[in-house]
Amino acid sequence: MRKMKKFVAVGLSAMMLAGTFAACGEKEDSTTTTAGGGNSKTTADAGTVEATDVKLTVWGPQEEQEFLKTQCEAFDEAHAEWNIEFTYGVCSEGDAKDTVTKDLDAAADVFYFANDQMNVLVSAGAVAEFAGTYKDQIAAANDEGFMNTVTYDGKVYGVPFTSNTWFMYYDKSVFTEDDVKSLETMLEKGKVAFPLKNSWCNPAFYLANGTLFGEAGGDAAAGVSFADEMGVATTKYLAELVKNPNFVVADMGPDPLSQGCSAVFTGSWSANDIKGILGDNMGVAIAPTVTINGTTSQMRPYGGSKCIGVNSKTSERNNQAPATALAVFLGSEEVQKARYEARQINPTIASIETGSDIATVELQQMQNSFPQPMIVEMNNVWGPFGTMGEELANGDVNDGNAEEKTKKMAENMVASGL
Repeated sequence: MRKMKKFVAVGLSAMMLAGTFAACGEKEDSTTTTAGGGNSKTTADAGTVEATDVKLTVWGPQEEQEFLKTQCEAFDEAHAEWNIEFTYGVCSEGDAKDTVTKDLDAAADVFYFANDQMNVLVSAGAVAEFAGTYKDQIAAANDEGFMNTVTYDGKVYGVPFTSNTWFMYYDKSVFTEDDVKSLETMLEKGKVAFPLKNSWCNPAFYLANGTLFGEAGGDAAAGVSFADEMGVATTKYLAELVKNPNFVVADMGPDPLSQGCSAVFTGSWSANDIKGILGDNMGVAIAPTVTINGTTSQMRPYGGSKCIGVNSKTSERNNQAPATALAVFLGSEEVQKARYEARQINPTIASIETGSDIATVELQQMQNSFPQPMIVEMNNVWGPFGTMGEELANGDVNDGNAEEKTKKMAENMVASGL
C-alpha cells in the first residue's frame, strides 16, 4: 500500500508545481506523501513497519520550492518511522524574522533564514536549538567559520547551506584581472554600478578601515568606530564618488549590465542571469580595494550564511524529532550537492567540489569579509546606514557637512546608550 501512496503523491506534486505557492503564513492545501488509510511503511531493508503519522509545514524561498518538494519527499522515503504530510509555503530568507515572529503558532515547523536574523529569532523564542547528535552532525560537516555563523550565545540555532555575502561580476572585455583589484582603476575605464542605498552593502566602504561591535562583530560594548577620522574621510570619499559619471548608484543585481555598466556587485544567486547577459565575458572577483585618505584597503562586505531553522513550537506539536532531522537533512552534504547541481547555490561544505570560479571567489570573499554581526544591537545599525546611503545618492552630503552626518550616523547606531 505504501508504494501506491508514494506513486499517487508524486503525481499530485507534479501537477501542483504548475500552480502557485502560498506566501508566508498563508493557509494552503497540503501536498502530502501519503494518501488513503493506514500508516504502514515498506522499505527494502526493514520490511513493513508501523509508521507514525506526522504533519510538517516547510517554508522556503520561491526559487527553492520545486527543489524543496523533491528533497522532502526523498526524506520521507528514507524514514520508515514516519508517514509525513508536508505543507509548503513561500518565505524568503530575508523575510523570515518578520513573518515567523509575527505568529509562532502559525509559522512553519522548518524554515529558511539569513543568519543575521538570528538575534531576533532567538530573542523571540522562535527558533529551536540544535543539540546532541544533531549539533554533532552539523559541526562534522561544516568548518568553524560556518559554524560561527549559526552559533548565538554559545548555542547552535541553524543548519548552514550556503554562504551569504556579495562580490563583483564584471565584463572581461572592459576590465582586466588587474583592473578589478582597485575601484579607482576600474572607474577610469568603465561604468561601475554599486547598491549604495543598500544598508547591507554600503558598510563595506566603512569596514575597509573600521569596525562594528569589535573586529569580530560580536562585542556590543565596543560600539562602532565610524565617528573617527577615517569614518569621516570615508563619507567624504563617497560624496565625491557619486559625482563620478562612471560610478552608478543602482539596485543590487544584474540589471545595470544591460544598461551600460560593466561591473555589478551581487551574490551567487545572480550568476545565471549575469551569465546570460555577459556570456563568455563574465568575470568574477572579490570586492576591490579603495583608497581613502591615502590608505588603500580592501572593501569588506558582510559575510554570513543562509541556513535552516526549526520552530521552537515543534516541541508542543509533537513533531520536533522529524522537523529537526529534516532541517539537518536539507543542509547535509547530499542535499547541498544536489542544490548546487540544480540551482548553482554554492555549498558550505568544503568536500563538495564544484569546479566553479564563482564558488572559489565566494569563498575568497568570505575570507575577506566582516563577520555578519548577529547581536541584538545590530537592529540599530541598518537604518542609519540606509539613511546615509540615500543622502549620499541624493547629493545631500558634501565636504562641509560630512563630519556632522558621519558622527550622527554613528550616534544613531548606538542609540541604546552603549
